[in-house]
Amino acid sequence: MPATPAAKKKSSIDYGLLPDLIGYQLRMAQIALFKDFAHGPGEEDVTPGLFGVLVIIEANPDLKQSELARATHLDRSTVVTVIDNLERRGLVERRVALHDRRSNAIRLTAAGTTLLRKLKRQVTQHEKRLLENFSESERATFIALLQKVFPQHR
Repeated sequence: MPATPAAKKKSSIDYGLLPDLIGYQLRMAQIALFKDFAHGPGEEDVTPGLFGVLVIIEANPDLKQSELARATHLDRSTVVTVIDNLERRGLVERRVALHDRRSNAIRLTAAGTTLLRKLKRQVTQHEKRLLENFSESERATFIALLQKVFPQHR
């Protein structure tokens, strides 16, 4: 079947040096990740970033909002908005921090724990789809190489 005029036009685009740039390749990978995520965990009205916030809160019960901001690399006002949204959805609750009454501590609610359990299963499948062409060794190498880009995040 011959290529359509639109397909011919699309394939004739010269991307110049973009394919050789790490930032471009990371962005293309991010686009693929977000598109696939939207068909699984995203159907629960959760973005990859929000999933990360829930995982960090689960792993660190009674985490202070300021600590969550540092862990997620978000500014404090953005974290407050995220927590407000999660609290409205009944997924997290704020408590007065034990050692600092001026701070709020955050933890998952029972509903948050249930949703996160479901999301973890979906994210596991999502990761498998994204990396289906990778061997286990390639996957481990890929993650190790990406961690070198931002080493202080480990």
